[in-house]
Amino acid sequence: MSNQSRGGGPTRWNMPDRPRSKNYAYLRRTYAFTRPYARQLSFFGMALAVTSIATLSIGTGLKFVIDRGLSQGSAAMLDQGLALLIGIVVVIAVGTFVRFYYISWVGERVVADIRKAVFNHILSLSPGFFETTKTGEILSRLTTDTSLLQQVIGSSFSIAIRNVFALIGGVIMLMVTNIKLTGLVALVVPVVIVPIIWYGRKVRTLSRETQDRVADVGSYAEENLNAIRTVQAFVHEDIDRGFFGRNVEGAFSTAMKRIFARAMLGAVVILLVFSAISAVVWAGGRDVIQGDITPGALSAFIFYAIMVAASVGAMTEVMGDLQRAAGATERLIELLEMKLDIMAPASPKPMPTPARGAVDFENVTFHYPSRPGTAALKGLSLSVTPGEHVALVGPSGAGKTTVFQLLLRFYDPQSGTVRIDGMDLKDVDPRDARARIGLVSQDPVIFAADAMENIRYGRPTATDAEVYAAAEAAAAMEFIAKLPDGMKSFLGERGVRLSGGQKQRIAIARAILRDPALLLLDEATSALDAENERLVQVALERLMVGRTTMVIAHRLATVVNADRIAVIDDGHLVATGNHEQLLVSNPLYARVAALQFSADGAANAAQ
Repeated sequence: MSNQSRGGGPTRWNMPDRPRSKNYAYLRRTYAFTRPYARQLSFFGMALAVTSIATLSIGTGLKFVIDRGLSQGSAAMLDQGLALLIGIVVVIAVGTFVRFYYISWVGERVVADIRKAVFNHILSLSPGFFETTKTGEILSRLTTDTSLLQQVIGSSFSIAIRNVFALIGGVIMLMVTNIKLTGLVALVVPVVIVPIIWYGRKVRTLSRETQDRVADVGSYAEENLNAIRTVQAFVHEDIDRGFFGRNVEGAFSTAMKRIFARAMLGAVVILLVFSAISAVVWAGGRDVIQGDITPGALSAFIFYAIMVAASVGAMTEVMGDLQRAAGATERLIELLEMKLDIMAPASPKPMPTPARGAVDFENVTFHYPSRPGTAALKGLSLSVTPGEHVALVGPSGAGKTTVFQLLLRFYDPQSGTVRIDGMDLKDVDPRDARARIGLVSQDPVIFAADAMENIRYGRPTATDAEVYAAAEAAAAMEFIAKLPDGMKSFLGERGVRLSGGQKQRIAIARAILRDPALLLLDEATSALDAENERLVQVALERLMVGRTTMVIAHRLATVVNADRIAVIDDGHLVATGNHEQLLVSNPLYARVAALQFSADGAANAAQ
């Protein structure tokens, strides 16, 4: 695969292998998740014990068939021996089904519980956590790491325990059968196992590289398909085909190396194992000729020797899985133990009822976690009375959106107090405070669902009639009615089937349906054309009656209709007043108005 990205530097598609850890204590941390399923684990344990004992009994059965049936020429004994072997095989088959079913069930169940626990905890973390943590990394832990854990609990753990039983039982039976040949096996086994372990590690390394290359292919394809309009707009198809082709060929090349190594491993295993078995058979055959052991005992010994060798080989394979699972568990536990920086107090105070929507910032200073050296707000004090309509105006980066972030208690200020309806937000349950707020952001979020569910997101208990009424009030029914299935039309990933203005009206309908006491509008009409802006502005004016509204405004119509305008610059509140007052008294506002509102003024004059 090419090691160059579009820009010519090291490709960002080369994802590292899952981290390994030899600290198996992390795997013990999953005990709390397996404890509720002790009954299923007991079924697994009983089945494992039965199948292990039955498997070890096969050697004794072989000895009986050969010594009592074949060597003595007794058809009756041969029949009895065959019946015994068939009975043992039936027990092994049933036990294997029970063992595999229950340990797989526990593996899937535990991983499902861990995924839910991690996701539920992540939803409780504040946006500050996501400023410093990549979303892709979180998703990787929720999917790839939990899948590794499922493989260990539902497969590798069972294989390890089964082979430990087989190894211990096999060694005991070897010594019981013939101590002299057991000494020979002890000399031969390392000669067989060491090369297999060494070559097996090389195969595993190439297998991981193959998975990484396949992931490269998928990641590259995903980005290009998500950005297909940009790809085609810049006529980049041929270049991307070339990059994708090189990624595919790289994956193929790595896969062929893995296939060659795996084929060689198979050949090496066959050569070494059967050479070792041949040596044991030769030595044992001489003992049979000399009358030191019976043919049946030799057959049983060979069976147990193969079992011991296979068990050791299987356990070396499992160790790599256990190490990767320990690393994956460590990453999952790290997420589960991530402390909440925004949480309800031990005894939250109740919010007053009815909700009034009063807002008060008292000498608030705030730094974002990702920018601790720069204050977004510096000693800001601002009060908004119930029912008041306040517009926040200022240069980009002045701190206007930060005001909304603190009202929603996505963050806590380093100093000062933020209150809603007279209550310090640190003293109340964040969910109670947020329940009084409706938000329409500049970049509205549209979920991969139909229009009905996207609007109902504002109030999940709303009836269909209320959803339709909210859509009408937001001037959204005009385009929703034209969709193939109306309200039931799927809007696509991130609302890809809608224009920017249509997304905004869905978001406004969502806020209208919520019917909040405090309405936060972050450029709520910025994506609308003049005609739709008038329609939505009328709807918003009706919505704003009787409720507190704070608007981040870059449009003239929004500003001139406000009861009060708050001018923010570099985190400071520098002035308040109405439009006409500030044009005269505040040079910053006059400059911002000239830059940002001139186009609106010209458009209004033209109309």
